Amino acid sequence: MSGFTGTLNPQQRQAATHIHGPLLILAGAGTGKTRVVTARIAYMINEGVKPEQILAVTFTNKAATEMRERVKDMCRGNDGKKVVLGTFHAFCARLLREFAPKVGYKQNFVIYSQGEQISLMKRAMKDLLIKEETLDPQAVLSRMSKAKNYGESLGDPKEDLYAAVAEKYANEMRALNAMDFDDLLCLGVQLLENHEDVRSVLHRRHRFVMVDEFQDTNSLQMRLLRALVPAPYNVCVVGDDDQSIYGWRGAEITNITQFEDFFPNPTVVKLEENYRSTTPILHTANSLIKNNAGRRPKSLWSRNAGSAPVRLIVVQDDKEEADMIAKEIERSFYADKEPYDNFAVLFRTNDQSRVLEQAFRQRKIPYRVIGARSFFDRREVKDIVAYLTVLHNPHDDIALLRVLNTPTRGIGNATAELARDRSMEKHHSVWVALCDEDFLRQIPEKARTAIRGFTALITKYSAAAQSEGVMLAELTEHLILEIGYREYLQKLAKTPEDYNAWDNGLKELVNQITNHAERNRKEGLAGFLDEITLNDEREEKDDIEKKKGVCLITMHASKGLEFPVVYLPGLEQGILPHKRSYEEGRVDEERRLFYVGITRARQKLTISYVRTRVKWGKPQTELPSPFLKELDRTHVHEIDYSRHMNELVGQEETTNFFAGLKAMLNQG
Repeated sequence: MSGFTGTLNPQQRQAATHIHGPLLILAGAGTGKTRVVTARIAYMINEGVKPEQILAVTFTNKAATEMRERVKDMCRGNDGKKVVLGTFHAFCARLLREFAPKVGYKQNFVIYSQGEQISLMKRAMKDLLIKEETLDPQAVLSRMSKAKNYGESLGDPKEDLYAAVAEKYANEMRALNAMDFDDLLCLGVQLLENHEDVRSVLHRRHRFVMVDEFQDTNSLQMRLLRALVPAPYNVCVVGDDDQSIYGWRGAEITNITQFEDFFPNPTVVKLEENYRSTTPILHTANSLIKNNAGRRPKSLWSRNAGSAPVRLIVVQDDKEEADMIAKEIERSFYADKEPYDNFAVLFRTNDQSRVLEQAFRQRKIPYRVIGARSFFDRREVKDIVAYLTVLHNPHDDIALLRVLNTPTRGIGNATAELARDRSMEKHHSVWVALCDEDFLRQIPEKARTAIRGFTALITKYSAAAQSEGVMLAELTEHLILEIGYREYLQKLAKTPEDYNAWDNGLKELVNQITNHAERNRKEGLAGFLDEITLNDEREEKDDIEKKKGVCLITMHASKGLEFPVVYLPGLEQGILPHKRSYEEGRVDEERRLFYVGITRARQKLTISYVRTRVKWGKPQTELPSPFLKELDRTHVHEIDYSRHMNELVGQEETTNFFAGLKAMLNQG
């Protein structure tokens, strides 16, 4: 047995040394999947398979890079470097570079980023005389993307506005010799399915194909795989149907649950020994996930018995929930020297992060927001904070240019550019240019009137904001009203949910201003802006390793990560399972999401739910998530937090009373 498979457990070894024919590796959470995949590649090379004949496909560049490094370390000489490793999109891009003319493109095609796609979509809409108020460019792109991935039609361009814009956009893309991300997959599939000569070149080139995170593949990626792999089907896929949580993005769980329909008589190897979590955590996770119908049965186990049960805590409301989490983390940090980086709070919806962020800020606990946009990164919050910044300092060009035509008031990009050029030429701020009559005379009358209206508005509110004893929250409300910001959001919203989320963001911002005013009577606007700026210096969102502090992360973004101590707040009906999942028949996927959350925890896990939650400004009674009934209680410790805290307070008062009595007697 070669060295690198010697350290594997029997199931891992079976997976790593099975080379020929279809192989499905069911790799449960924390079962050493990456290790097995890399050991398998190294084993194949060792057995005489040429490394360049191995194609390994992953979902993210990060996973591809990690695999590349590991394979390189395991193989002799330069063999590891020759393995063809990359994402589905990167593989298709390489393929199309070679055979582009066969799908009607030149070989020097360009790949458009999202920003470039939006610009082109805006141009296509302009050509068709469609206003952005009528149709949101991003919404059209999303509809197009979905249609491409599902192989659906958008309808007749003569009758459907979406279809007309999509057709115009597609023609423009071809004329520019440009592809977007979806085109790479679509055209890659088209190329392989329709051109036998290309197919046979690839069959000779890549004799062995592997796919990681197979539960996340969509129907298009499955078609690509089937076209790539001829009989005798030397294909190995690795995944876990229990962690399939991207159905809403087009992932097809049937690719893994019905693998046999695509590739006959596969060998199935289950990896069930978990190296991450303790028995209480895994026992609880298994009891939940077995309630999903149609899954491939597997049961995670661990040699680590662990010392802590899973805690299931009921609290009064979301504020108490956030305070409890912050308090416990702070205590562990000081009493047990547990680093902040060891903690993670996983939530189902982005809205939940706000109360948590607030609780951490109050206790000065460092935190990082991953995968969710931080509250202060939200469009509506950024817009209004930019207005407040301009009231505080109109010479802040970045904030000023953000709000100059938000909501639209007839100051177009061309005018804004002129003002910027003028400010650079004269070495003063854009605000000074906007107030300069000499400059105003050079621009069209309509824009001039709009600018005068804007500067008058800012001057009026700026004076009010600086005045003694001003109620800043009320002033912000008035400003939002006067500029018609809610009406502007209503036009932008693609769905009522979008508008409600934005409206909630505004209400929440006003709440935060009120809270700040209650805590710091004298600081006013400058104090509020300082607090949010200082607390909100964050680098790029995705690189979790670079950041320090408690990790606040959505359950979706947490897949593939692990933390010593995990909190799962908000286990209520309507949050998890999400209320939409009932309408869409996705409750099973929500259960998998909860399972993913549970299996992120290495040593300690706390699940909590509230009795009441504030919605639309009013406390609403909440029901516990039906998933909680499914958890086997063998390793679960249930706590009523409010009662527990009241008892503690009672004990403390009694203790203090006796201590005081004792002190008095001693003095006597």
